[in-house]
Amino acid sequence: MKMKQILQFMVFSWVVTSCNQVEKPARQLDKPITYGSNHGNYVIIHHTKIYYEEYGKGVPLLLLHQGLGSIENLSGIIPELSKHYRVIAPDAPGHGRSEHADTLSGEQMAEYYSQLIDELKLDSAYVMGWSMGGNTALLLASNRPDKIKKVVSGASNARASGLTKEGRSLLDQYTVEAVKEDKDWLEHYQKMNPEPEKWIKFWQDNQKMWAREIKIPDDKLRAIRAPVLLIRGDRDLIKLEHTLTMYEALRYGHLCVYPNVGHEMPEEKAEILARIAIEFFNEKGSLYERVPE
Repeated sequence: MKMKQILQFMVFSWVVTSCNQVEKPARQLDKPITYGSNHGNYVIIHHTKIYYEEYGKGVPLLLLHQGLGSIENLSGIIPELSKHYRVIAPDAPGHGRSEHADTLSGEQMAEYYSQLIDELKLDSAYVMGWSMGGNTALLLASNRPDKIKKVVSGASNARASGLTKEGRSLLDQYTVEAVKEDKDWLEHYQKMNPEPEKWIKFWQDNQKMWAREIKIPDDKLRAIRAPVLLIRGDRDLIKLEHTLTMYEALRYGHLCVYPNVGHEMPEEKAEILARIAIEFFNEKGSLYERVPE
């Protein structure tokens, strides 16, 4: 793909409209919602209690958080999304308030979310995920063409080698010993999780998942028949050329590269990220139909 073509995929119209500031009320009348700790529900999937919270009404939108995180890491985008959709936000196995599974992998999490769709008796749904959640969203769309209508996959990577040198270096530093030094993270995790004693296994399972080269097989990407928006910051920990390779593999793929932001876009540009997703989900017609060359 030539650089001139790449620039065409940078969705500047969304960027410009999204940068308009929304006037905030002079004082906050309502108590802030503690997303991730807001009296959610549990469902049993494969003998594992999976925690989830729901907000809003309309088309169901399954919202999948990033690795090592929980629902609370997407607190910035839930308020706007819930004005338009029935947001269903689960904690992945071993994350947040969900019990631990035997192991962790993208396919396993996609299977858990597939079962969640069936348990909640959803006729169809949108799915949006970030980082690990973005990978899982793509696998879920490939596995459940009968249910998933559209996908927003943020900061996702189909292969471990798609990480930048900086990204690989950060993962190498995420050791059990390093976690013991990060007392704030560990204390928060153990306070929230129903099986806090399993935190070392949880961390080791994540390390094994990160080490797997193939996150999303090529045939899984090519098999997706739902429109997919890949979104990332131009300073992400994923190589831009890797994102472009994923984009080219998608039959109905679309790409948005947002300027001057990295892997933490849900925290740093929450309102903008939500608006981009809403515009994509709400778009009608054949605009999004694209067939790889």
